[in-house]
Order: sequence, then structure tokens, then C-alpha cells
Amino acid sequence: MLKVELPLYQKKIIITRSKDTISDIKKLFTNKGAQIFDFPAIDVGYPDDLNPLDEALSEINDFHWIIFSSSNGIKFVDERLKNFNTSLKECSNKIKIAVVGEKTSLTLLDLGIEADFVPPEFVAESLIENFPISGYGLRVFLPRVQTGGRNLIADEFRNSGSRVVDVAAYETRCPDSIPQETINAIASKKVNAMVFSSGKTVLNSAFLLEKEFGEEWLTFLDNAKLLTIGPQTSKTCKKIFGRVNREAIQYTFEGLLDAAIDIFN
Repeated sequence: MLKVELPLYQKKIIITRSKDTISDIKKLFTNKGAQIFDFPAIDVGYPDDLNPLDEALSEINDFHWIIFSSSNGIKFVDERLKNFNTSLKECSNKIKIAVVGEKTSLTLLDLGIEADFVPPEFVAESLIENFPISGYGLRVFLPRVQTGGRNLIADEFRNSGSRVVDVAAYETRCPDSIPQETINAIASKKVNAMVFSSGKTVLNSAFLLEKEFGEEWLTFLDNAKLLTIGPQTSKTCKKIFGRVNREAIQYTFEGLLDAAIDIFN
């Protein structure tokens, strides 16, 4: 493929993400010519206390709706349901499922389930504004991250008269270190861009960078463009890094790719 056909040709880009999801995202960028450096900023696992989740799952068929705000919620709920001799696919025959985001709906499709509702924009506010029925009288199950998530959906459904059970289905924790290849790229101060997919990747990245480079860690990214996946991530990035160079118009990794291509061309 000719250089002119690769809009990110030789651009050094750091992708911050959980270790097990970087590979698919990396392919999007490398196909456009980018040189990618992995920065696992999240380790995903079960919450510290599984009792609230198990209690909710024991009565899962009593809910009218399950609302997933992330792919991790789907994966960990489905995995945990095996302890109750069932699966999310089986439960979906009795319960309606809403998701926030295209990626989350695709995770459902991987399980053979089509979401009953996906909002037009991939943010919590859009789900609330466009939900197909009144929340009054509904029993709603909200599997969420243990720490760092937003309470907006739970609060709005409670305000509309729903009985909401929101429990931690997973937790995202900070890894111990940065891969050496990525450390070397940052130390050279030749990184062209750093991509953030959530507020937590911003926070954990900053923690690991300070741990590795000390108090002057931020200066190592002076020449790098900071790209964010959406408004909430941008808010955290501006607070921690002091700037955002480009926010994705579409709140997906394809949107981040478009933002990268736009800012370098």
C-alpha cells in the first residue's frame, strides 16, 4: 500500500485500554499506517464482594429490563450466571436488554442476543432521553463497575418511579507497570498521540506515568496529541493532563481513529 493511502503513516500512537482489548483496537490504527505502543491502563476482574451481584442474579428473571453501560458488564454477568445454571441468552427470552453504545451491543450479539434498545447516541443521557417506555413501575437491573462509574442512569430511573437494583458486576484496577517498549517511546519524547477510551484510563495512565518518570512526567508528552472518546473522558483528561487536543465525534474507537486521522491531516 502506498504511503499516501496511509493517513497515519509512521505516526507513533499510544493506546490506553485493558490488556485483553488492545489487539482489536490496534488493528484499526495499524491498518492506517500507525505504529502502536500498548499501554494497558486497566485490569478487569470481579468486584471485591460478589454477594450483591449474586443476590441480584438469583432473581434475574423478576426484572423487566437489564441496562448494560459496558461490554465488561455483559461478560461478567454472563460468566457469573453459570453458577445459577443459566446464561444471559436464556434470560433474554424473558427480560428486555438495553445497552449504551455500539460496542456493547456487539458484545451482546456475540452471545447471540440482539439488544431491545440502543440509544441514538452512545452516552447515558441519550439512553435516558430516548428510552422507549416510561420507567414508572419497572424493575431495572443495572450491573456496573465497582468504582469510578456514573450514577446518572440509576438516579434518573429511580426518579421516574422504577425500582432499581444497581450492583457492581466487575472492577477495573490499575496495572503495576508500563511495557518497556512504551516507556522507551515516551522517554524519547517522539510519541505523536495518546488515545484515551475512559476517564479511568486517564487516571491510571497518569498514575503509572508519574510512577515511572517522576514529578516531571507530563513534560514527556508535550509533543503528543491527546485524543479522547467522549465528553466524560475529556473532562477527566483536561483535569489531569490539562488539555484535550481532539474529542471523537462518534463515541467509539472508529470515532477515535477518525479523530486521529483528522488531527494529522
